[in-house]
Order: sequence, then C-alpha cells, then structure tokens
Amino acid sequence: MPLSTSEKILHLAKEKGILRPRDLDAVGIDRRWVTRLYERGQLVRASRGLYTLPDSEPTANRSIAEVSKRIPSGVVCLLSALQYHGLTTQIPHRVWIAVESKTRKPKVGDLPVKILWFSGDSFTSGIDTIEVEGVTTHIYNPAKTVADCFKFRNKIGMDVAVEALKDCLKERKATADQIWKYARICRVAKIIQPYLESLL
Repeated sequence: MPLSTSEKILHLAKEKGILRPRDLDAVGIDRRWVTRLYERGQLVRASRGLYTLPDSEPTANRSIAEVSKRIPSGVVCLLSALQYHGLTTQIPHRVWIAVESKTRKPKVGDLPVKILWFSGDSFTSGIDTIEVEGVTTHIYNPAKTVADCFKFRNKIGMDVAVEALKDCLKERKATADQIWKYARICRVAKIIQPYLESLL
C-alpha cells in the first residue's frame, strides 16, 4: 500500500532529522503540507522554517544541526568546533560558522549564529563532513580548529587558543605535524611555534 502524503513527509522528517519546507520540492510535494502537519501537531517548529518530529530528542548539538541546515555551505568553526571535538569546557551561546569570503551574508533568522568570513585555503582546508541529528554538517577537524583559534585569538582569547592546543595534543585528537600544517595555511606558524615547542 503506497504511503500517504503525510506519511511521506513524516518519513522524510525522520530521515533528515530537521525538515525545511523546501525539502519537499525534491519529492514533488507542495510546501504547504508542512504547515498542515505543524497545525495538526505532527511536526514541531524548532525555529523559523525548521521542523522536527515531536518525539525527536534534541542532542547538545541541535543548534549546530539547525544552523548547518540553514547554511549548508558553511563550516562549523572555532568555539563550536572546539566544543564538538571536546576541546573546551566553554559552551558557546552561538554557533560559530565560517563562510567563504565574498559570499552574501546568509539569512539565519532567529538562530544564534556568529558568522566569520574565511578565504582561500583557510576556508577549504581541514573540513570533515559529519552527520549531526541527521543533518549533513561541515566542520573543521581538530588540528585546523586549533590553528584557527590562534588566527582569531583576538576574538576568542589567547588563553582559549593555548588551552585548545594543549588539549588537542593531550587527547591525541591531532599530531603536532598536523597542527603545524594548518598553522602554516592560516599564517600563524610563528605565533604558534613557541607554544607548540613548549609542549613537545
């Protein structure tokens, strides 16, 4: 027996974790169906334009999933990447995300987001693709994140950058060589060198 339209949408929401009305375009269903299911209580509004199933359990990374859904070309970076990789005790109140320079500022609505513009190899290097609550998410790997922390030390604090470096090596999330590689790409090799040498 073929699935009803409602069942197709609920199945899609379960598969994706977070559903946007535009996701229905790919399966040929009118976007207005999302509003119908929301009004019936079969979908819950996570934030403007983002919906989940009522029984879906949000994880600590729900906000990362929501922002990744809204900005699919962005890359989770700095404090949010540190938190995801277990390299900080800080819990950022916003999702830190990198977008390629010269791109238009993404529309994020009511989501708590801190946007930074990266360019060239600094944007494209060290990206891992992961799944967060069913959402394909791009995030910088631990070594690249540490290098970025030194690059943006004026925004997050030198103490956070140094702590991230120590934890990354101690927890064996990356090798010194990997960190050094990204430090050169981010043009912070001279800044990171004394800290790296003191820990080896």
